[in-house]
Amino acid sequence: MTPMTEDDDHWTALSRQIAELCVRIPATAGPAVLARELAAIAPQLAFRQTLARGGWYRLGGVVDAGGAHVADDLEIWAERELAAHGDDLGALCDAHADSGLRATRLTGRTHYFVAASGAAAADFVQLEIEELQEIVCHSLFEGDHLPSSIEELIDPRGTTSAGGSDARPLGAPFLTLRRLTPITGFLARMRAQKPEPQAIHRFVADWEASSAGAATQFSSHWVLAVREHLDRYRQALLQATPVAALNGTLPKFAAAFGIQGLALHDALVRYDKAAGYPMAWFFHMLTTKGAPHALASTVIDDMQTGFHYLPERDAAVVKAWLYRPYGF
Repeated sequence: MTPMTEDDDHWTALSRQIAELCVRIPATAGPAVLARELAAIAPQLAFRQTLARGGWYRLGGVVDAGGAHVADDLEIWAERELAAHGDDLGALCDAHADSGLRATRLTGRTHYFVAASGAAAADFVQLEIEELQEIVCHSLFEGDHLPSSIEELIDPRGTTSAGGSDARPLGAPFLTLRRLTPITGFLARMRAQKPEPQAIHRFVADWEASSAGAATQFSSHWVLAVREHLDRYRQALLQATPVAALNGTLPKFAAAFGIQGLALHDALVRYDKAAGYPMAWFFHMLTTKGAPHALASTVIDDMQTGFHYLPERDAAVVKAWLYRPYGF
């Protein structure tokens, strides 16, 4: 496969096409239909879904008692209304008392699609498509439950009014493009920010140096939670955290504390088999609670006493981590 160039105009155009596709495709279509439609748009890429993550939400807008939209952005609306009432929250509450105004939130599920663009571990394109549904949730100004701060008005977490039994969907679920990320280019931009490799660079390098890199594609087992924001000097800061592409239960390291030798070797083999690739215990040790950090030193202790059950390439990766630990 010929590696794709990191051409900004190309990715911008493709992002636009995918965004339009999300408008056309119903949320009920499913990942197989999305992958087929993506293949028609970008035949040079073989997108496949590797992970779906739900259980999160984003602030929505404001609706009246009849469910009609008053504002699309709750936070902006609240700040504008507060300013209009002289920054007096009490006056704001009095003005809208018994108005029936309610907040909405967007409950979400993110579908991660990946497509290989080369032979290296980071040579893949990652696509995030969100499946959203707007939900009518808490009342903004209701009797005895008036907010005591602007933060409580916007997002009263931990209170009974945040969700409530009367929360209801407002319209059907829909799809929207979150981001399209050529990972090779993103990690190169991250590396340009700091002279030393960041944790994600070391993670990818360790994958390529280990048996895992020789056995399977990185993007078959991992996606990256990427983030880009501006610091106080208006400089872009990039971050990336590996997320295990597990749509089922995370493997548990089922072994007694202090286990060593052949028993430890058998436990590592069982863990790797459950995860689907060699050295899974090491990479999950850095990113999940599936394997304890003490494993690394115990494995090397075993090697020093004659139990050479790790290939040399894997032992070198573990030793390097013990010398300079990192994690997420």
